[in-house]
Order: sequence, then C-alpha cells, then structure tokens
Amino acid sequence: MIDDIRALSVANPVVLIDGRSGAGKSSLAARLAERWPLAGRVQIVALDSLYPGWDGLDDGVRRAEEWILRPHGRGLIGTWRRWDWTTGEEAESHAVDPALGVIIEGSGVLTPATARLADVRVWVEAPEPVRRRRALERDGETYRPHWERWAAQEARHVERDDPRSTATRIVEIP
Repeated sequence: MIDDIRALSVANPVVLIDGRSGAGKSSLAARLAERWPLAGRVQIVALDSLYPGWDGLDDGVRRAEEWILRPHGRGLIGTWRRWDWTTGEEAESHAVDPALGVIIEGSGVLTPATARLADVRVWVEAPEPVRRRRALERDGETYRPHWERWAAQEARHVERDDPRSTATRIVEIP
C-alpha cells in the first residue's frame, strides 16, 4: 500500500479499507498511518465512530461519503459527528482537512459510490472463525449479542457492492 500511495503523486490521497468485522482493518490502518510515505500527517477515521447503532452499517457509510469523502474531493473541510454508542445519539464534531491524506476504515466503506472518491481501495479478507475470535476478543460481551445482526449487514454489503472487485489492493489475513 505504501508504494500504491507513493505512485499517486498527490499530497492528500484518500485510502479506504473495507472488510468484515474482525478482519484486521483497524490494525492495517494504524500500521499504514505509522508508515505514511508522504510529508505531513494522515487523518484516520474509523467508521465505528460514524455508524448510528447496531443496524447502521449503510447509514455510517453514507455519512462518510457525505461528511468526509465528497468535501475532501472538492478541497473543502469535512465535518463528521461521532456516534455515542452509550447514549445512542450524535456527539461532538470532528474536522477533516482536505490538504492532508485520509484513511477511512470500516465495514461497508467500499461501495461503487465511495470507490469513485478514493485513490487506494483495500479489501481485507480473513476466515470467519478468525474474524469472530478477533472481534469478540476486542469487544467482548458488548459485541457478542450483535454479531449475527452485524454480519447480516456485512453480507448484504458484500453481495450488493462487491467491494473485492473495486479494491486496488487485497490483503488476505490467515
């Protein structure tokens, strides 16, 4: 991915990292940010901060497109509001600087619409047992009752949007 970013010849690339829950998207985004090959810092937005609840995969992606990707592509400051999972309401706002690169990671983020607004598109693949174990180790009992419900939304996304086919890079996690 580092070479993919260097090859772009732009100062503010957009990187989308998609994959099902527990695949390793957040870890990959963090490693990429640590090794960011361009001058200046990179901004990371996790869709976990935008999804409006356990049934909000599609709405979270629409928010990312509307609040971050479209403004960034026009050279405008994007502003997104964090979803407070405890209160079930939107919380504080965060700005995204269009002069800097941005990594957006989260299940569902790679759609035909968002792909047109991104420079590097990554699909992270991992076997279901590995993903489930990683996700439940990460989020514990908070996530366990919602696993199937969230997985159904991810399955709809994969079937409808075929994110693997629009990816410029596929990362397979054993």
